[in-house]
Amino acid sequence: MGTAAKRAQAMTGSFDAFVAIDWSGAKGVRHKGIAVAVARPGADAPRLVAPPSPAGWARGEVAAWLEALPGRVLAGFDFSFAPPFVGRGAYLPGLAAPETGPAFWAWLDALCDDADYGAAGFMLGAARQHFWMGAADGRKADFLHFRVCEARFNASGGGKASTVFDCVGAAQVAKASFAGMRVLNRLRAHYSIWPFDPPGERTVVEIYGRAMLRHAGGRGLKIRDGASLDAALAALGSEGFADGGLLNDNETDAVVTAAALRRLAPDAGWWTPGGLTAQIARTEGWTFGIA
Repeated sequence: MGTAAKRAQAMTGSFDAFVAIDWSGAKGVRHKGIAVAVARPGADAPRLVAPPSPAGWARGEVAAWLEALPGRVLAGFDFSFAPPFVGRGAYLPGLAAPETGPAFWAWLDALCDDADYGAAGFMLGAARQHFWMGAADGRKADFLHFRVCEARFNASGGGKASTVFDCVGAAQVAKASFAGMRVLNRLRAHYSIWPFDPPGERTVVEIYGRAMLRHAGGRGLKIRDGASLDAALAALGSEGFADGGLLNDNETDAVVTAAALRRLAPDAGWWTPGGLTAQIARTEGWTFGIA
């Protein structure tokens, strides 16, 4: 076992909280699409964390809540932590962007003035040429650049992972990802951001709901009823969720993913996937739970 694997094995079996955040890149300050769930060591079902307002979470409030959460924490966010880099040797060819994930987050944050860590102004402004926002931009295929971990997931039969350059449709992750990168820039003062940083006692990882649902024994399809939620939790060694039939699919994604993080974290193999090279770790990152 290599040094990185030994470090991961030593660190990752001892978290006090496993947090899953189903994210949103929508405009505005409060977002019904954000859901936060926490699993504790053992087999109790994860619990949902109520937002500070009936109107939903603000992205900045999620960051503040994580910063204040005590103990050893593993937190997962459901967005891409960086644009593709390896395939073209740059994040945004033609723009003088940095060449590592953390430097890119800081650069992006400095260019944005959108409310609540939004990034629409950047996507519609300085970087507009890189995003497909409809037929007027030309062939969609010309914009579909993927990270190595996304290509790996697609090739494994996991489904069609999205690219951060596609801004159209319910499955697009572009807005959520660039907003999330701004939050990562803030959280790095308090958390290791894996794999750009080695895992530590307080670590943030990228998650993909579909991949985590597959770890629960399904095909990665959205869960919208209590019986299916309890079956997924049971497959992850968790007790059932009371009133699961009252949840929306953002909430069920968060609940299942929190249980999956608890199940997967002690296995050093998930922290050292075979395709994760040093170059990928500092530029594109990797989705936790993808082999």
